Amino acid sequence: MTARQGRQGGSGKEFQKVSGELRARMTDGTYPLRSFLPAQRDLAAEFEVSRDTVQRALRELVDEGWIESRQGSGSRVIKTQRIQSSTPRATRTRLGMTLGPLISEAFEQPEVTLDVSTLTSESLDAHIRLQVERIRSGYIAPQHIALRMLLPDETMPLPYPRAKGDEGDERPRQRLLAITQRHTESLRVQLNDLRTENLVPSVDLRIRHAPLIPAFKLYLLNGAEALHGMYEVIERQMDVGTGEVITALDVLGVGATLTHHVKDADPNSQGSVFVNAMQMWFESVWNLLGE
Repeated sequence: MTARQGRQGGSGKEFQKVSGELRARMTDGTYPLRSFLPAQRDLAAEFEVSRDTVQRALRELVDEGWIESRQGSGSRVIKTQRIQSSTPRATRTRLGMTLGPLISEAFEQPEVTLDVSTLTSESLDAHIRLQVERIRSGYIAPQHIALRMLLPDETMPLPYPRAKGDEGDERPRQRLLAITQRHTESLRVQLNDLRTENLVPSVDLRIRHAPLIPAFKLYLLNGAEALHGMYEVIERQMDVGTGEVITALDVLGVGATLTHHVKDADPNSQGSVFVNAMQMWFESVWNLLGE
């Protein structure tokens, strides 16, 4: 993200530009797990925004669980996406690989298809932002991008997130909806801009909601790879607005480990069976339950 892009937010949106870029850097390993972000004054200078804007962006990342901030110690990365894979493709990247390199490989193809089932669109937004910047910079030039995303029905009660000991507290649910809507809108804007600016000839973004409680997140990449991870329920402190912090039951999303499976020439191999089964599951929910 350039300084010029950082200035374009306007109307109080600059902090979202800053937080989005920081998410992307944590996602692609620029700021790895347990590393510290640059000082606030350095971030303000890089993005050409005020210290107040940087502080607001950092508060959002703290609220979403990406970083922890302690006065006098700075902001440290506390979650990233870990991947376990036994496939040869995964060994091409450094130890402790993240989701970013696999998404990047998928977007290096002329035809990109990405099917995602998730609780929110938070981490996907960060990954797509990275690919949009690569396209704008001329590093990659996909000709068609097709993204389908399955999200839970927004009217359906979910067992998480919720306030511990007070299931009637609607604030955790409203917070989840706000996060989902913010990142979903960001995805729409980014992909629509690629199409309207003629950077990618064909872009197809479709989102459906299904009456299912997400127990896992799933990425299907170009019909050949699957990334799958269970949501682990955890107890954590949650800021529900105006500075009030409650004890909540939530799930690990970005911080959860994903398993990596690759389809090969053998239809009976473990990788092929898993990828095909997950693709069939996605199609069934998309076509029969998605709205």
